[in-house]
Amino acid sequence: MSFFRKLILNLPEVASPTQKRLSFKEKLKWTVLVLVLFFILGMIPLFGLGPNALQQFEYLSIILGAKFGSIISLGIGPIVTASIVLQLLNGSGIVKFDLNSHEGKQNFQGIQKLLAIFFIIFEAAIYVFMGGLAPASQYAGTPYFFQFQLILIFQLFLGGMLILFMDEIISKWGFGSGISLFIVAGVSEQIFIRAFSPLPSPANPGIATGAIPALFQSLAAGDPRTAGLMLAGVIATALVFVIAVYAQAMKVEIPLSFGRIRGHGVRWPLSFIYTSNIPVILVAALMANIQLWARLLQNWGHPFLGTFVGNTPVSGIVSWLYSPDLVGRIIKGSFLWSDLGHSLVYILIMMLGAMMFSIFWVQTAGMDAKSQAKQMLNSGLQIPGFRRDERILERLLNRYIWPLAIMGALTVGFLAAMADLSGALSSGTGILLSVMIIYKLYEEIAQQHMMDMHPMMRKFMET
Repeated sequence: MSFFRKLILNLPEVASPTQKRLSFKEKLKWTVLVLVLFFILGMIPLFGLGPNALQQFEYLSIILGAKFGSIISLGIGPIVTASIVLQLLNGSGIVKFDLNSHEGKQNFQGIQKLLAIFFIIFEAAIYVFMGGLAPASQYAGTPYFFQFQLILIFQLFLGGMLILFMDEIISKWGFGSGISLFIVAGVSEQIFIRAFSPLPSPANPGIATGAIPALFQSLAAGDPRTAGLMLAGVIATALVFVIAVYAQAMKVEIPLSFGRIRGHGVRWPLSFIYTSNIPVILVAALMANIQLWARLLQNWGHPFLGTFVGNTPVSGIVSWLYSPDLVGRIIKGSFLWSDLGHSLVYILIMMLGAMMFSIFWVQTAGMDAKSQAKQMLNSGLQIPGFRRDERILERLLNRYIWPLAIMGALTVGFLAAMADLSGALSSGTGILLSVMIIYKLYEEIAQQHMMDMHPMMRKFMET
């Protein structure tokens, strides 16, 4: 056995449950426990931290499931970056994995974890050495400065590893995945604060931070512009929610029959958004990483990816990856035709990026026609009127899977971009992701645990 193979087999990991099927209570317990731990870690500041140049990137922290300045400043960034790199390598054929075999899947997962650990160390060092998260200013120019940099890197590494193992706990013991859970947690917190907070806004002390209190305050004060902005944010958030739920519920059902039981059949559902929220998570995380790198490079004096004025990118690649608040500018009367061109480019980037990652995900996650055909045959299903042959079933599935993977990804990319442009209460991409994640969790829980949950919970899920 090679050294590399031994390394993969001996990586630290969360033990899988011994029982074949975990109960609803058991999964709920671990999910809530990890969620509480995530919020607690987000409130633990980095020891020795001084200037926090990343705290202004609230949008990016939501997408990355991070709390800049805390021990989990890296968030899910290293995990998602590792997944992106490995998918690109596998999709391009540079590195090939046999994902149909147990050993191939084990190698893929092991290398993905190794890459995630590498990116935890790499991103921690980049954040600290490039000034994103710098030691306290009183240590600048002293021999202790470098020591505090290493202390910050160690804390970021510790937080990154905790996120990595928490993601494993959710995947094996809880509902869904940790990556999805952390995104939902951040987005839900931000929407709740921006919708209902009665505290005064730092920019306008006379108006509340929350959109709903601010709407009534501005109407009472005779300020139609502010009222319009608040109302637009609330409506945009509600529209994203409704459209995302509707799109997620759309399915193509393939009629199949049990080969050995005549007269009995099922309909195998293929979702219109076939690859779910994964492509948008990957696109959003990639764009977030590019913007973070651009800001850090600018601070370092090498603005290769573009420049920022305050929190807004004004030139280079990053300026096109930043969504303008199109609806807000129309209400304020500051709309320019260049904003429309910028918006169209942003929509195109989101749609093409989602499509590309959707194609890669189908190939690497066992969602292609061949894998699905094998799964159906193993379940004793076949096409009515045809002989039991994997090739026939694969040809039929190919008519649906690739169009659904491409059209679904384009739709999700378009919805995410439009939500970003509408000035919703959180980032549009984050809201869309959260709705899709929660809907997917609802479907999973309703399908697997309807009978073993509490009667009150069961009644709520059935409504």
